[in-house]
Amino acid sequence: MQIRLAVISNAGGSGKTTLSVHLAYELAKRKYNVALLDLDPQGSLTLFCGLTLPEPEQTLAAVLKDKFDGAWPLTPCWSQYTNKVSVCQGGMILTQTADELVLHKRGAYLLADCLTDYPLMHDVIIFDCPATLGPLPLIALAASTHMIIPVQLEPKSIQGAAHLLEWYYYHCKHLRLNPAPEILGFVPNQYDARRSTHRQMLAALPEHLKEMKIRAFLPVRDSAEFVNASGQGLPLHIYRPGHPAKDDFKEVSSYLVNLIGKPKTNKKSK
Repeated sequence: MQIRLAVISNAGGSGKTTLSVHLAYELAKRKYNVALLDLDPQGSLTLFCGLTLPEPEQTLAAVLKDKFDGAWPLTPCWSQYTNKVSVCQGGMILTQTADELVLHKRGAYLLADCLTDYPLMHDVIIFDCPATLGPLPLIALAASTHMIIPVQLEPKSIQGAAHLLEWYYYHCKHLRLNPAPEILGFVPNQYDARRSTHRQMLAALPEHLKEMKIRAFLPVRDSAEFVNASGQGLPLHIYRPGHPAKDDFKEVSSYLVNLIGKPKTNKKSK
C-alpha cells in the first residue's frame, strides 16, 4: 500500500522537517521511493534538502491550481547518494494558496483530488506541514492515510499537542474522512536526558497517550549536529554517518515498512 504521512504540529521548532527528512532518507536506504511535499510557506525542505529556491510554478502551489495538468514539479535530492527521494518544494507563494483554499469549492480536498486524478507512484508520500492548524495542514489531513506528531518535551508543546488532537478529531468528523487518517503516534523530539523535566515528561507521555490508544515512539535526541546537517542540506546519515542520533528514526521507519510491505521495483536503488 502507499502511505501518505502528514507530519503535523501546531508548535514551531517541534522538529517536523527534521523528522520528515530523516524518515525519507531512512526509507530510501531500505529501497522505498519517497516523495516529500512541502506545505510550509517557509520552504524548510528547500534548505534541509540542499535545493535552490524554486520559481512559483515549480512549487506545490502550482499543483493546487485548477489548471494543474498532472505534471508534478518534483526535484530529486541527495542524488549523489540515492535516487529514491524527490521533493515538491514550498515557499512564500503558499501563503496566497492558503487564502485561496478558503474560498475554493473543494478547498480542504484539493490535494487529495490531485493525488486521485494524477497519482504519484511513490511508496511513501510525506507532507511536511507548517506550524499552524490552518488550510494547509487541513488539506494534508484530508489527503493522508496516516499522521504523525513530533512534540517537544515542554509543557507548552504538550498542551499544543492536546489542541492538535482536538483539531484532528473535529475535522475528521466535519470532513467525513472515511477512513480517517490513522495517528501513528507521537515522536518526542530534542530530548535531553540530562534535563529532569525531559525525563519526567518522557516517562509520563506513554501513559497519557495509552488512554487514547496512541503510540509514543522512542525520542529523537537533542543534538547540534541536526542543525549543522540541515545547514548543509543533508540528513545526518550523510553529514555524520557515525553519529548515533541518526538511528533515532529507525523505530518509526520500521513501523512504516511493516505497513507498506515490499517496495515497488520501478526504480533501481543506487
